[in-house]
Formats: sequence, C-alpha cells, structure tokens
Amino acid sequence: MKDLIPIKVENDQQLVSARDLHKGLNLKKKFSAWSDQNFKDFEKGIDYTREPKGYLVQTGNGTIKTYDDYFLTIDMAKQLCLMSRTEKGKEYRKYLIEVERKWNDPQEVVKRGYAILQNENTQLKLENKNLTVQLEESNKKASYLDIILGTPDALAITQIAADYGYGAVNFNKLLKQVGIQHKVNGQWILYKVYMGKGYVVSQAFTFKDHLGKDRSKTTTYWTQKGRKLIYDVLKDNDILPLIERDDIA
Repeated sequence: MKDLIPIKVENDQQLVSARDLHKGLNLKKKFSAWSDQNFKDFEKGIDYTREPKGYLVQTGNGTIKTYDDYFLTIDMAKQLCLMSRTEKGKEYRKYLIEVERKWNDPQEVVKRGYAILQNENTQLKLENKNLTVQLEESNKKASYLDIILGTPDALAITQIAADYGYGAVNFNKLLKQVGIQHKVNGQWILYKVYMGKGYVVSQAFTFKDHLGKDRSKTTTYWTQKGRKLIYDVLKDNDILPLIERDDIA
C-alpha cells in the first residue's frame, strides 16, 4: 500500500502530524478552525501533544516558515478521518488501520521488543564501562592515599618527588610555584598558612667535612600529613603522582 502520510514513532507509539492529516484530507476549513472544532472530544497529553513551531513549510522564494502542529495517536487520527465524512477520510482511515495492523503483528512486536532490549543492553554496557573507568580511577587514587597512610615515617623530599617523576631540586621549585613553600637563607620554608600544622619535621644529622671534622645539619622531612597536603594541592593544579596518571602504563 502506498504511504499516504508519514508515521512518526516515539516512545514505542505511532504518531501522525495533524497538519499532514489535514492536508491529506483536502479539507476546505482552515487548520486552526478544524483543530479547534475537532480536538474538543480528545484529551491533550493522551490523544495528542502540541508541537510548537514543529511544522516546516518551504515558500516559493526558498524561505522556511514554521507553524504550530500536533502529533496525533493513530486512534485519534482514525476518528478524525471518520469525522471528515469524505472519500479521502475513508481512504486515510483504511490506510491507518493497515498501519496499525502491521504495527501490532506479533512478529513486529517481537522485533521491536528485541530492538529495545538491544538498545538497553548497549546502554547498560556503556554505563558499566563508565562505572569501570570510575572505579579504576577511584582505586588508583585510593592506592596512592593508602601508600601515604601506610608509611608512618617522615620522608625526605627526594622520596616524595620520585612519586611524581621529579628530582628533588625541580620538585622543590614546583612546590614553590603552587604556593606551599619558599626559600629563606638557602632553606625551604613553608608559607605561613602551612606553618605549625605538623606538615614537616626537622631532623638533624651529623657528617664529617672534608677536613674530617664532625658537622651537623638540620634537614626538613615531610610527615604523611604533609605528604597528603602536597597531594591535594598538586591535584588541584592537575598534577598527579605517577601511579594515578593515565599516560603512564
């Protein structure tokens, strides 16, 4: 059978354009008057839905005009055809009955059901993939934090720098750039906002100079609380430890 009117499928329901139907029935009454008169016996949201500016018409000069339209259920469209009391109405109603029959054919119902299941399965796979990526990301982050929490001893900056793929000199400069520390008299000192909060400890060690004399020097070590501070500040600056970087195999 020749296609008399386009059929739109939305939410597993067949719909037709009211303007397409009005045009196909060759009705003399204007669309607005026809819809006002005939839609009274139908329920908006159940039998039809309004589609503002949903009908496009190309004019003779090539411009496009838009008109408000309605999408009708097949049942409503059939009744409107019957109400028209015209030969075109009979023809369109017969066509819509055949469209509805094919739609409700058991084989077609099974096909649509299978397509829905396939689509849901695809969507589920995408959601699972996203969850897997999020879980892997979460696990990577947790693993580095576990390392921090599982290492109670204070660490030299060299050891922390290695976690990020830096040497100690450049890593100290990086911590300066992100506002954690600055250099005073040749020694790295925390900025005031971080001082006295248990982020670092000073430890003295002895050594012999080139003359063989015993010397002592104080070195700054980072506590695990301080290591967590570094992690949080660098993360806010999009700098991650090697264990959390996607570009590191």
